[in-house]
Amino acid sequence: MQRVVIVTGGSSGIGAATVERFVESGARVVVFDKNEPEQPVDGSTYVAVDVGDPAAVRDAVDAVARDSGRIDVAIANAGISFRHASVDVTPEEWNAVLRVNLDGVFWVWQAVGRHMLDAGGGVLLATASTNALVGHPLYADYNATKAGVVALTRTLALEWAPTVRVNCVGPGYVLTPMQEREYTPEMLDEVNRYIPAGRHAAPREVADLFHFLASDEARYITGQCIAIDGGETAGGVASRRL
Repeated sequence: MQRVVIVTGGSSGIGAATVERFVESGARVVVFDKNEPEQPVDGSTYVAVDVGDPAAVRDAVDAVARDSGRIDVAIANAGISFRHASVDVTPEEWNAVLRVNLDGVFWVWQAVGRHMLDAGGGVLLATASTNALVGHPLYADYNATKAGVVALTRTLALEWAPTVRVNCVGPGYVLTPMQEREYTPEMLDEVNRYIPAGRHAAPREVADLFHFLASDEARYITGQCIAIDGGETAGGVASRRL
């Protein structure tokens, strides 16, 4: 039976790579994003959704469940960030980051979780970050949201076990459009020197991890944040560098 997968923030970066990976495996993928994909993936469907709007999320999720008869996997990947000193964070910026990165994960998981609990099974995944695991200056609002995603993962994994598995992925440095906007080539080269693997991850590598965690091979994994960081946090490398 064809799996039905929802991916938020699926129009670019890790999300777009994840959409492509699940489509390749035969899934029907529905992309929730405020922005339409520049390069739509055949086999996927785009729906304009603001993940920070709980009513809009609920309506979109219910429509997918009604049209497809099931939702097997939901990946809450949508995220934003601003690089700036903590003393300069404005209330508007703080609220914007929380609204997408943390509120958006919960509203999607809550709406999909209701269907999965009724159906008797499903997998919920999200994009956290290594910034949730170690301190990282200049991203106070972003870091707080990603730590919240890890706590939410553990909470819902317990609350909804054994019916629904809940995990998140903690990428380190990934060469996405968002990363390239915030870092100059010189900054990227400097970061690479401090990553044990010697490079940024490709979005496809994170997508492959999502695909594994959604599979039956990972059926005993729940309540976890799986770091995918080229060894960055193995010895506190990020903290020592800074």
